Amino acid sequence: MEFINYEVDGQVGIITINRPKALNALNSEVLKELDATIDAVDLDAIRCLILTGAGEKSFVAGADIGEMSTLTKEEGEAFGKIGNDVFRKIETLPIPVIAAINGFALGGGCEISMSCDIRLCSENAVFGQPEVGLGITPGFGGTQRLARIVGPGKAKQLIYTARNIKAAEAYRIGLVNEVYPLEELMPQAIKMAKGIAKNAPIAVRACKKAINDGLEVGMDEAIVIEEKLFGSCFETEDQKYGMAFFLDKNKDKVKEIGRASCRERV
Repeated sequence: MEFINYEVDGQVGIITINRPKALNALNSEVLKELDATIDAVDLDAIRCLILTGAGEKSFVAGADIGEMSTLTKEEGEAFGKIGNDVFRKIETLPIPVIAAINGFALGGGCEISMSCDIRLCSENAVFGQPEVGLGITPGFGGTQRLARIVGPGKAKQLIYTARNIKAAEAYRIGLVNEVYPLEELMPQAIKMAKGIAKNAPIAVRACKKAINDGLEVGMDEAIVIEEKLFGSCFETEDQKYGMAFFLDKNKDKVKEIGRASCRERV
């Protein structure tokens, strides 16, 4: 891969968009490599992903304007579909994805961060959807995800004005979960990812599916989704071990039973 790096740290996968001279801007080749990298993630071994950008200035500064500037209507729509398909793949991965936003997250950069489950950013991060200033709309899901995350009123304000906001404002409106000094961002993202990875993987996946699927329907139907996923956790080794550990005063005995069960599954 020329523009995407992938590394594994235990049960955590780290995807880095590596195009720092272009502020990690997204062009067709970057999107193609990102799509292939996601497909190659071993979902049996990896329990949480981190997505970040190379360097200290930019997470993803947006889609490549040089590539977009000469597109026809049909080509523009096709380019939008490429980005939307990749971002939707990130959003619907069965495992949690954390965006570690280390600088500019503009246009497509803001949009790709919103396809992640959790957004952590550095103090120098800048967010925005500047597309109307370029004569276009957000094309990689920005009009849809931003309204769902910060509410329609704030989303319309940010999109219509094309105004950028800093990390503190992004935190205030709920666009990001936490803000850290730049040097602490990746250690904190890895710490959170490993904390997630320690929890029962079946339950974590079921929680993600329950939240995501439930947001797409009315409350009555959403509760049924949760009920079914709640029920699916029972009789799993994770559920048996987790509840036995909670109830049994002999923790060492339960731990040994849990380890034996893991060996049997392997």
